[in-house]
Amino acid sequence: MSTRDEVLASIRSRRVVRTMTDDPVTPEDLAAIADAARWAPSAGNRRLQPIVTVTDQAVLRRLRMVSPGMLARPQAALVVCIDTARAGTFGFAPDNPGLFIDVGTKAATILLATHAVGLAAEPVTSFSRVAAAVLLGLDRGTEPRLMVCIGHPAASQPPPMGGWARSPGGPRP
Repeated sequence: MSTRDEVLASIRSRRVVRTMTDDPVTPEDLAAIADAARWAPSAGNRRLQPIVTVTDQAVLRRLRMVSPGMLARPQAALVVCIDTARAGTFGFAPDNPGLFIDVGTKAATILLATHAVGLAAEPVTSFSRVAAAVLLGLDRGTEPRLMVCIGHPAASQPPPMGGWARSPGGPRP
């Protein structure tokens, strides 16, 4: 299979997983995923989206308490932030759309890298940003914007949520 076909197959086979096992995520796998995120596209190569790695189970439990969108019980999470203080030095307003586009490219890269190492992921945007910033000990001006929960997929998953978009080839499986 060509690299092109491998990449496209990986994109088609990656899924959001909402139920995870208690099996640990190895530090090597987590480091490989975080390293891949460094290579995500960034506007002007400014890299204004730092990532916070969370493996402490007590912190993960507390994050779940302030994150209604976190359905999984992950063994790790990568939190994509925006360094609004540093962005301001480049003339970006805190609500500049480019800052959020870069969060998306970083998240997509994390999701694909997680899949590539054989793990499962769940992106989460529904959480208290203020509470998450406190729990993560973030500096003022660094805002958590998206969490990617990481773990091993449970054998049984809840049914897909509604609202499947139709593609030219029909609905996704």
